[in-house]
Amino acid sequence: MTMAEHHKHDRHDEQSLVEQHAVRDSRAGLPAGPPIIEELAHMHNDGVVARDETVGRTLWGDAWRRLRRNKLALIALIWLVVMVTAAITADLWVSKLFGDPATINSATAMSNRLLDPSLAHPLGTDTMGRDMLGRLIYGARASLTVGLSAVVISVAIGLLLGALSGFYSGITDSLIMRMTDIFLAFPYILFCILILAMLPTSARGIGPVILSIGLLGWPSFARLFRGSVLSVKENDYVDAGRAIGASDSRLMFRHIMPNAIAPVIVYATMSIGGAILTEAALSFLGLGIQPPEISWGRMITDGQRLMDTNPGLVFWPGLMIILTVVSFTLLGDGLRDALDVKMKD
Repeated sequence: MTMAEHHKHDRHDEQSLVEQHAVRDSRAGLPAGPPIIEELAHMHNDGVVARDETVGRTLWGDAWRRLRRNKLALIALIWLVVMVTAAITADLWVSKLFGDPATINSATAMSNRLLDPSLAHPLGTDTMGRDMLGRLIYGARASLTVGLSAVVISVAIGLLLGALSGFYSGITDSLIMRMTDIFLAFPYILFCILILAMLPTSARGIGPVILSIGLLGWPSFARLFRGSVLSVKENDYVDAGRAIGASDSRLMFRHIMPNAIAPVIVYATMSIGGAILTEAALSFLGLGIQPPEISWGRMITDGQRLMDTNPGLVFWPGLMIILTVVSFTLLGDGLRDALDVKMKD
């Protein structure tokens, strides 16, 4: 037998062996490939499911999913939602259950003065016979209004100046950053006191407090957003947008800002607590919200004279300030982790 015939005989034997033991493909009439192991099949199916689950996922959807896993941030969010809801709906139920917390009833003021906690007055009453719980709820309305409004003003100014500074650089960046340094050189709380002290007592109120805190809080937001813009604008998709002729406004609002805003959101959430604390300090000093408007800081001022005999007059508004500030801090910390794209699900 020649060498060629020997090789041909071997190939014929191998083909016969395959045809005997292999499964034929009914469509092609050819031997099928090796059977898929059950474990590999499960891995393949899991991979398909995982790919299907990622379809339609967004940055904000992933952030919410991660935020829900942060127990402390979730508890803080629930507390803030409850407090905001109570403050918004206070006019509907507080007066019916506890009386008007802002009005002094001369007929019952003395008899209801400094009552201990009871079913009718869960936290007792103040020196004028007004229910403490009702006053705390109305005080939440003022404090949250100041905190949110002041931070919105600071964020708006900070985003505008930070975007101009980071996007254009050069002389624009230098001028804005030097102005920022000037504002940061002044002590924040002392600057607020100086502004409000120059106003007559009749002009003081929630409006001037919001403006003073908001107009002095923008430098930190401007610096933070400037740094974020400087980092994002170096990405390839920004260069691609510029190459196809996109305008500066389109580059900023469609490409840079959505990817640079996350640190500002985190810092703004934490800053709300700081603004509430500043408002309480100003009201405690008599420069913030004035009577008959209710403020937690003003409640502490009114109750400090009787702190030895009735500590609840100071304890309850102080506790509300602490809980609110800590809640915004925990929520901001949770948002920081949730918006971090490097975090694993």
